[in-house]
Amino acid sequence: MHVAGVMLFEGDPPPYDDLVAAVESRLHLVPRYRQKLAFVPLNQGRPRWVDDPHLNLRYHIRATALPPPGGEDQLRALAGRVFSQRLDRDKPLWEMWLVGGLEGGRFALLSKTHHALVDGVSGVDIASVLFDLDPDPPQGAAPGESWIARPVPSGSELLAEALVERVTAPSEIARSARALFRAPRRVAGEAVNTLTSMGALARAGFRAPPPSPYNVPLGTHRSFTWVRASLSDIKAIKNELGGTVNDVVLATVTGALRRHLRRRGVDTDGLELRALVPVSVRAEDEHGALGNRVAAMMAPLPVYCGDPRETLAVVREAMGDLKESGQAVGAQRLTELAGFASPTILAQATRLGMRRRLFNLVVTNVPGPQLPLYMLGHQLRDIVPMVPLARNQALGVAIMSYDGAINFGLVGCFDAMPDLEDLAADFEASLEGLAEAAGVSLSPSPPAGGAPRMEPASAGVGAVAASPTA
Repeated sequence: MHVAGVMLFEGDPPPYDDLVAAVESRLHLVPRYRQKLAFVPLNQGRPRWVDDPHLNLRYHIRATALPPPGGEDQLRALAGRVFSQRLDRDKPLWEMWLVGGLEGGRFALLSKTHHALVDGVSGVDIASVLFDLDPDPPQGAAPGESWIARPVPSGSELLAEALVERVTAPSEIARSARALFRAPRRVAGEAVNTLTSMGALARAGFRAPPPSPYNVPLGTHRSFTWVRASLSDIKAIKNELGGTVNDVVLATVTGALRRHLRRRGVDTDGLELRALVPVSVRAEDEHGALGNRVAAMMAPLPVYCGDPRETLAVVREAMGDLKESGQAVGAQRLTELAGFASPTILAQATRLGMRRRLFNLVVTNVPGPQLPLYMLGHQLRDIVPMVPLARNQALGVAIMSYDGAINFGLVGCFDAMPDLEDLAADFEASLEGLAEAAGVSLSPSPPAGGAPRMEPASAGVGAVAASPTA
């Protein structure tokens, strides 16, 4: 359940010690990265974030190198191995891998952060504190704040706090009841809106989606690859055919899946897949705050459409209806109501929901900064995101724009998606089909934010390294 990303920089990799020092100097800006989970005995309460008294950045920040020739296919294979490994629940839930030996005078940084720690939109904000807007930032900046870890509570203390919280929860419910009488009209109106939006979510989300090759039991290994595109091309297509950038992105995903399914011999006539599309519900004044503030919508993917123009029109209409239905609000309300549930019951309900397979795949689109970023004087050229796979979800698609480019990160179960590189080529073909329908010529390469457009290639997975610093 970690979100992840591959970041490519220009130049030779910085010295490992310099990277560790740079992260340490800014770690006070993201204090959650110094915390770990403390679990309540007997599962009588939710885990708590506590300071890690044994925090060692040299465990979380690792260095490695690709063997010659250091191509992007080797980088994708390494990313697949790294992203297959589960984060250690006894330590702060993040890792960074500095990767040297990449051809073309570049190096890479692989990042992993558990989804409980940060969501996609918040991750953009946090990255901004780890990067610079200038290749030559002022020298001699003040070091990070001194930090002394607070004592880790004992198991008995955690249990006692959980029991106290359980006893005091009714007082919070009573406080809400008193508010009902103070502002009956406002609360009644909110109740109607909540019931309406939750009803929309129920109608969309609690119907089993059609079976597909993307919904099978998963192995423990992952494949990872990516496809580059130009944000200006996406905008040109939506300007000609209508809709939003997100509509064009979903239409591109739909066309790619149609090609992939038909090559596998799946009959797509009348077939409509369902995508879980995360939507940020973070308020403007909450940017930079850690935590998961994401709701979701169930978006139809009409893989029965063979015409790119028709595909975009269907997606555009469906997404407009979903926004009007209030699905995202309904998902947020369910999240808030879950706060009253026993952690044990909530965990069981979550597992049940995962087993019911309410969607075929996750497609997330995160807008990134549209200006160049730098780390230790090196310009960031590409960002490729990764979304974790849920149970029986063998494929995930994450999209992120940065500095005029937009990259599609494709993660798949290594066993169930051995043809992930073919699907990457399908994404290229789908986008070309939309561009042709719009009368738009695709850029031969992304703008300044990215390297020349790649040809999708395989991203296999080898043995997982046993050493924590391998």
